Amino acid sequence: MEQMLASMRSYFQSGATQSLSFRKTQLLRLRDAIIAHEEALYIALYQDLKKGKEECWVTENGFVISELNATISNLEAWLEPTPVPTNLLNLPSSSRIEKEPLGVVLIIGPWNYPFQLLFTPLIGAIAAGNCVVLKPSEFASATEQVMKDIIVSCFAPEYILYMSGDGASVIPAMMQSFVFDHVFYTGSTAVGRLIYKMAAENLVPVTLELGGKSPCVVESDANIEIAAKRIVMTKFSNAGQMCVAPDYVLVHASKKDALVKAMRKRIEQYFGALPEESENYGKIINEKQFDRVSAYLSQGKILYGGRVNRNILFIEPTLLEEVSLDASIMRDEIFGPILPIFSFETKEQALQIIQRHPNPLAFYVFTASGSVEKGWLKAVPCGGACVNNASWHLTNHNLPFGGRGFSGTGAYHGKFSIETFSHKKAVMKTPTWFDPALKYPPLKGKLKLFKWIIR
Repeated sequence: MEQMLASMRSYFQSGATQSLSFRKTQLLRLRDAIIAHEEALYIALYQDLKKGKEECWVTENGFVISELNATISNLEAWLEPTPVPTNLLNLPSSSRIEKEPLGVVLIIGPWNYPFQLLFTPLIGAIAAGNCVVLKPSEFASATEQVMKDIIVSCFAPEYILYMSGDGASVIPAMMQSFVFDHVFYTGSTAVGRLIYKMAAENLVPVTLELGGKSPCVVESDANIEIAAKRIVMTKFSNAGQMCVAPDYVLVHASKKDALVKAMRKRIEQYFGALPEESENYGKIINEKQFDRVSAYLSQGKILYGGRVNRNILFIEPTLLEEVSLDASIMRDEIFGPILPIFSFETKEQALQIIQRHPNPLAFYVFTASGSVEKGWLKAVPCGGACVNNASWHLTNHNLPFGGRGFSGTGAYHGKFSIETFSHKKAVMKTPTWFDPALKYPPLKGKLKLFKWIIR
């Protein structure tokens, strides 16, 4: 491992990765390989998570292809130095900010969207001119093998190194034997803390894409049918195993019954009376996660759903009420197809619940009022937000995606990925034809002039 990582450092220092033409060629090569492995990815993602082809395209393959196309099209513009003003003291110099590759970076992916959440940051790291170590989740084993085939078919290991294995042993071994220039981690907050600690030993900068309890508020003036459609679609996509899924709903008391009724209708419309037989409904990744999530079913009154089958890792889309705020389902990120529903009379009541878990990764509010919208967005600090929608902000590469506080640090997607994997280098260029003596010693007697210039 140490030899492989050392060879990556040497390859980066050779400058081979830094030209615009090289970066664009690698991105095109990656796109071609992903397209060539499209069917293999469908098969693997179905095996790991029971994702249908259409869901795969929206949330995995197509998502990554879209990110690649945007990056390839805009790469030259995104890498252009940014001119900035020069202050009076330094005139007639010119100033600019250049994006400089960081070096050898480590990207650690999760199992819930195993392809998208590993390859999307990879696109940014390549575009920024880095060498990359990719560590996929070992829990999505079928997809892991296809991703390995893609990487090995495209890249030499001294440029992009695909590192399989048990993350609990592989990652510490790498980080203790080699000083990366950046670590990008997507996963749980608990593991994120461990990554952060290891990186801090060598002052390595990190991007942490974590999770948390993303709240969804449905106000009294909301379009209930639209709210139900969009909440159900997002919450139960991938069987609820999504970091930006609504973790719980806060609905105005006057609209709770109507919302529950509309959500029940949409669940059956989307997934049928027997979701375990539906091509549109996924499965839990493994028995460990099944046992954890299914234990939450006893922590409230079931309004809808609740059926489970451990043999096929199935948990039915479930709506809960009468949940204690101190129950583990309201302390942990659920990461499964169970949705607690609370009612509120006043905004203050709802905020008291939200503030138990500050700085969520996402916040959603459904309302017809612009002033209500502004009030909620101001009241709830979060990584990102949607108004009258849920989760779809992350599909817009023109928006940064990331958390704050316990939901993460840093952001990516589109040009923001390049910024994450680049150093912003300040450059000032000073001409030689203008060289006033007042800048040089002796300085005595020049204070009044300096006060006029530097102010």
